[in-house]
Amino acid sequence: MAADLMEIDDSLYSRQRYVLGDSAMHQMAQSSVFLSGMGGLGVEIAKNIVLAGVKAVTLHDTKQCETWDLGSNFFIHKEDVVSQRRRVEAVSPRVAELNPYVHVDTCSSALDDNTDLSFLRKYQCVILTEARLSLQKRVNEFCHSQQPPIRFIGCDAYGICVRVFCDFGGEFEVSDPTGEEPKEIFIQSITQDSPGVVTCMDNQPHGLQTGQSVVFREVSGMMELNSTARQVSVLSPHSFAIGDTSQLQPYAHGGFFVLVKTPKTYKFETMEQQLCDPQVLTPDFSKPEAPLQIHAAMLALDTFQEQHSRLPNIGCLQDAEALLKLTEEVNATLKSKLYLDAIEVVRPLQSLSAEDFFPRGDRYDGLRACIGESMCLELHKLRVFMVGCGAIGCEMLKNFALLGVGLTKSSGEVCITDPDLIEKSNLNRQFLFRPHHIQKPKSTTAAEATHDINPDLQVDAHLNKVCPATENIYSDSFFTSLNLVVTALDNVEARRYVDSRCVSNQRPLLDSGTMGTKGHTEIIVPNLTESYNSHRDPPEEEIPFCTLKSFPSVIEHTIQWARDKFENAFVHKPSMYSSFWQTHSSAEVVLQRMQAGESLEGSFQVIKLLSRRPSQWEQCVTIARLKFEKYFKRKALQLLHSFPLDTRLKDGSLFWQSPKRPPAPIDFDLNDSLILSDVKIPEYKPSEKCIETDETAKKPDQMKMPVSSEEEREAIIQLEQAIATDRGLQMTPLQFEKDDDSNGHLDFVTSASSLRARMYSIEPADRLKTKRIAGKIIPAIATATAAVAGLVRTSHLTKKSIALLTFFALQMSPVPYPHHRTLLLMHRFDIFTMQYSNRSMASFPRNNIYFSIWDCWTIFGHEDFTLSDFMNAVREKYGIEPTMVVHGVKMLYVPVMPGHSKRLKLT
Repeated sequence: MAADLMEIDDSLYSRQRYVLGDSAMHQMAQSSVFLSGMGGLGVEIAKNIVLAGVKAVTLHDTKQCETWDLGSNFFIHKEDVVSQRRRVEAVSPRVAELNPYVHVDTCSSALDDNTDLSFLRKYQCVILTEARLSLQKRVNEFCHSQQPPIRFIGCDAYGICVRVFCDFGGEFEVSDPTGEEPKEIFIQSITQDSPGVVTCMDNQPHGLQTGQSVVFREVSGMMELNSTARQVSVLSPHSFAIGDTSQLQPYAHGGFFVLVKTPKTYKFETMEQQLCDPQVLTPDFSKPEAPLQIHAAMLALDTFQEQHSRLPNIGCLQDAEALLKLTEEVNATLKSKLYLDAIEVVRPLQSLSAEDFFPRGDRYDGLRACIGESMCLELHKLRVFMVGCGAIGCEMLKNFALLGVGLTKSSGEVCITDPDLIEKSNLNRQFLFRPHHIQKPKSTTAAEATHDINPDLQVDAHLNKVCPATENIYSDSFFTSLNLVVTALDNVEARRYVDSRCVSNQRPLLDSGTMGTKGHTEIIVPNLTESYNSHRDPPEEEIPFCTLKSFPSVIEHTIQWARDKFENAFVHKPSMYSSFWQTHSSAEVVLQRMQAGESLEGSFQVIKLLSRRPSQWEQCVTIARLKFEKYFKRKALQLLHSFPLDTRLKDGSLFWQSPKRPPAPIDFDLNDSLILSDVKIPEYKPSEKCIETDETAKKPDQMKMPVSSEEEREAIIQLEQAIATDRGLQMTPLQFEKDDDSNGHLDFVTSASSLRARMYSIEPADRLKTKRIAGKIIPAIATATAAVAGLVRTSHLTKKSIALLTFFALQMSPVPYPHHRTLLLMHRFDIFTMQYSNRSMASFPRNNIYFSIWDCWTIFGHEDFTLSDFMNAVREKYGIEPTMVVHGVKMLYVPVMPGHSKRLKLT
């Protein structure tokens, strides 16, 4: 059923498919998973694998719901605790609701050292949580011994420390080790030598590594290279050697290469084997000793449980001494385990009494054991503003509810805002939403769903963008009332704006994001770290206008061209048309003004559109047929007329060489056409119009292009005819909607792009790839989102002073700088690192005066305060001679500018 789903219901899995690929999606849709332990960690895993679309999952647990479960398990409710339901019974229907195409089963039988494990053979993956080490080793040995091996994962979370162990068998092949889509890199030259050296066009970086292989295509001259794979030896970022080419024909021009994906095989050892050969991963290089220390402590904890059949009691000195002694006795560690800690959480709490950590019989006992009662109360008082309620936003809201953020009615609150509505594709990773929520607002729906996790949470849901237009709502006084701002956004500009508001109002900010299997978190603390705007990514490269219009070379160009045609035909023109008639409501008045010789902006384009507006189906088909002739045949003929195949540039080189591709006209096939055969196609006559070849040229503004007197007379006649036939003067723009398969939008772009690709001998893209590029879809997967949100929460609990940075951002005095870190997560590359956040840089205009992005100098004036008074006040207060006064990009006073000296007397 799950496999059929991914063919029929692609809108649900589209973003995940872009991450994993069809093969992995198909394999996952055939997989069954056994998951043991329905605590907070287990239910988080269950949520992610069900959203991912496995075939079936069996949830195993033997425990009953307890009050402390409410602090970590978002699918256990208070009534489950009161009725003493089994955890697996309470959780399973709520997990199943996440994805109706995944079969969710339950098991509450004992799983211990005496259990017959043969029942596990029907599963492709076994995951254990809350299991003792002896059971983990036994189950792991069983899974590893099967043919094929059963994938095994063991994981534990003990307060501020976690560990993960994976065993995927002795020979585990990864077909795509990087997950990055290979790019087509165009060739500048290839030497006829031993070794031959390939140089990239325009010094474009190839991004290759020595030992990788590339395949060549469309090379002219050195034809033997085409469709062959060569291993590369990197010489520079823009060149590489490919072995002996001395016996090949000389390279002429053109061609490109593409990286060949090479599968990689990984060898996993069992947990028992790794105990004898310790090797651990180090995510935080500021404390490289931590993983082994935590490892030893966790091994000791496992031993403690085996000896006492319980965990150490909170605040018990005797248990602490026993655990310390066991830790000192540990001499072996486990290999290839990931240990992550948040030790910084407890360091500022050493002055608290043991009673502060004792359980009180409520949902926060688990958290209280980590940070103490006083800190839990501080969490309840926090005022948090979260911008965005998408994938990360849903995860963050869940975390807020579990942590008890913003519970105190008098002071605490979580304010959220998101203007978007829920789409079907959101359901794959935004776990607070269900099918019946589609087309409902994200923010209010997420707020309602979060109340199911913690009814005491104070959530204020808005439907606004956070931008200059809403500064009357999200004013300075609003920001200064907050303890913390969290961004859960999917675009850079919105992040930059929120960051600027946080800087101007000195509020701490948490930023995070994902792209496929990669993710990051960043912590921004006033007066300590840089802000988000302190660093900028390089701008996205825009496709030159002449490339889109006449010289596409890769499939991205043809898809963007088709997307532009959609926007022009169904969005821009109808919008311009409707806007014109809203300004000029009477067609008769427009006609009179045009007859009087008055020029109305946009009138020619509007009337031209009016005259061509079809009223019958046959006319629509005729227009489509003529458009085909124009775009896919006559455009090619015109280009070849203007630039024949033997055209040469001033330096003697061919005009039509890589990356330029000569077009080939496409003849329309009329074999099975009933209507289209009757369409009369005007005879083609080549024009002598200039074709733009300058890559720096911009698209001309059609609205401002000059109109001839003959065109004006024709427009008047057309408007007279339109008025006489009483045709409607309204059009409704169609915004491109990628997820509605019934609207034909994606079909239009896919077909137009494929035809243009065929015309230029470019390999066409299927519907799925077209959807990703045209819809500008960011690849996303639930596990990466959950991981990043969890890291943000860990960051919250590790990076402030006694107030623990973000969630405890009531005190503005920072802790020692190294406690503030940025985290980087790259699942595909097995990278998980922390690094120090960059300090904010200070400027020193004078020896005793400095300022950073966080500083605000205030000058208090009065009613008659002039510009001259202001400058004098700066001199007196700071001892600085102002050289100019500006506000944003406006120059208020620049001495060299004419007339500016007169402004000194103005208020």
